[in-house]
Amino acid sequence: MNATATNPQAQIVVLTPTAGSAYGFGWRTMKTYFLDLFLIILILGAVLVPVGMISSLDGHDTPGGVILRIFSFAYWFLLFIPIDFGAAWIFLRAARREKFEVKDMFVIFEGDYVNVVLANLLLLAIIGIGMAFLLVPGIIFACRLAFVRYLVLDRKMDPVTAVKESWRMTRGCAGSIFFMGLLAVPIITAGLLCFGVGVIPALIWIRSGFAAMYLAVSQGEASQAGAAPAADPAGPQAGA
Repeated sequence: MNATATNPQAQIVVLTPTAGSAYGFGWRTMKTYFLDLFLIILILGAVLVPVGMISSLDGHDTPGGVILRIFSFAYWFLLFIPIDFGAAWIFLRAARREKFEVKDMFVIFEGDYVNVVLANLLLLAIIGIGMAFLLVPGIIFACRLAFVRYLVLDRKMDPVTAVKESWRMTRGCAGSIFFMGLLAVPIITAGLLCFGVGVIPALIWIRSGFAAMYLAVSQGEASQAGAAPAADPAGPQAGA
């Protein structure tokens, strides 16, 4: 399944780095590429199934249970998280109305895998330390480092540089990112109330919204540098 940009005459819009603008554009992205993004969420869910199965088992304190928990963490950290980074990159390309294929979410295994793993390790350490001291610093760190997953793949940055750049880019919009996180709760809740099946569209919308926030900040910096930002509110049609 792939999606292509086919409307070069589409109106160019400039996004603003606010929760409303990001979720609004994310909604349009979801409608444009729904089947492609739906498949990506299904793949992520399927990859996460073994972790859920191990967590549901009894005997976590037994030697066998400890080994299974170690395996579960390694599986999550070394396989699921890199694929999740790849999924975030596809959502960003969808927000930009760029041509992509669902299989591109696995491209990280062809060259960016080490950077992705190290970036996530650095994120866990920084956010974990913040949470350990007090909840608030951890939340602040999570908001300020929300763009790391995009920067590692989009701009091919190493983990340390990506952390520094995300911290710089989110200066002034961390509050909007935090508000987006708060809004994600009722969005997911509404999805659960739709007999559970609404969770997948809710996740697509949330992920599209965060990709739009990164795009909005990038556009703002490009505009200040004299470059023309590009985003298509109507977008092309996603094709199978």
